[in-house]
Amino acid sequence: MKKKILITGGAGFIGSHVVRLFVNKYPEYQIINLDALTYAGNLENLKDIDSKSNYIFVKGNITDLAFVTELFQEFKFDGVLHLAAESHVDRSISDPLAFITTNIVGTVNLLNAAKELWKGEMDDKKFYHISTDEVYGSLGPTGKFTETTPYDPRSPYSASKASSDHLVRAYFHTYKLPVVLSNCSNNYGANQFPEKLIPLVINNIKNSKPLPIYGKGDNIRDWLFVEDHALAIDQIYHEGRIGETYNIGGDNEWTNIDLVKKLCDIMDKKLNQDIGTSQKLITYVKDRAGHDMRYAIDASKIEKELGWKPSIQFEEGFEQTIDWYLENTDWLERILSGDYEKYYENQYDNR
Repeated sequence: MKKKILITGGAGFIGSHVVRLFVNKYPEYQIINLDALTYAGNLENLKDIDSKSNYIFVKGNITDLAFVTELFQEFKFDGVLHLAAESHVDRSISDPLAFITTNIVGTVNLLNAAKELWKGEMDDKKFYHISTDEVYGSLGPTGKFTETTPYDPRSPYSASKASSDHLVRAYFHTYKLPVVLSNCSNNYGANQFPEKLIPLVINNIKNSKPLPIYGKGDNIRDWLFVEDHALAIDQIYHEGRIGETYNIGGDNEWTNIDLVKKLCDIMDKKLNQDIGTSQKLITYVKDRAGHDMRYAIDASKIEKELGWKPSIQFEEGFEQTIDWYLENTDWLERILSGDYEKYYENQYDNR
């Protein structure tokens, strides 16, 4: 194999799309998918490529330094795409320590392992850290986040990701580790865990359950189709300049309430219901603590330097996403039942 690439968190939502892209597009690469298979990791996301000769899955946790060090020594990785993270803001509010451990300690374990393996031989190596736009804090009604926007995280989740971003840059400056970073906006698409807004809305409409909206629903997010994000990651890994950061956005801003109403109308059509039926399920709930008002990404740097821009328009992306969830009800039911987690407990040694 030409290169051995480690992708962490590759059984998760974004990670599985990146793993699939790399396995299929680069048959000369050996792709090693490392995932702890916690609640959001699901190998069903990758059943279409799990028998490919250039794909290896390893169950393990990046918080285990001895395990991570041994893995790097065994495979002698040429590159790392680091996506493994605790990522749900609500969970970070109720259990911040889990986010500190995975997102900060886990990242440092990977950085140390790469530093030791690549010591004195860093040519043609790359450590790519995938992060979030939430590290920048909250925007007012105008303006967008750029790569030089000061960090101002507001939740334990975003603070833990900001910390890991700083550590990655510190290893670049202190140890000359060849790193590159990206910060992306909200992703949507197939295989997303149903605690997140879009799959939650789709599933609840299908089951005639309430659609919970924080506050007045006027918080604004920039939505990025996950397959477009995977393509951006591919370009940044192969063409991004060492030490640089690239912001990845969908140029697709929606208030939460307008997004939910749009999904309701599409679902009504798909389910042959009168338009307005699903909107009756909207239920306003107490706002989340520290809820950022608006995120928006200026992705002009990656477009100018690497030629990437979103390829999927929001109408098409939302339609594709809804169709996938409606056509993959078995996947969703197994997720919600927790059966896949019980299977992993029996199938794999717990680390």
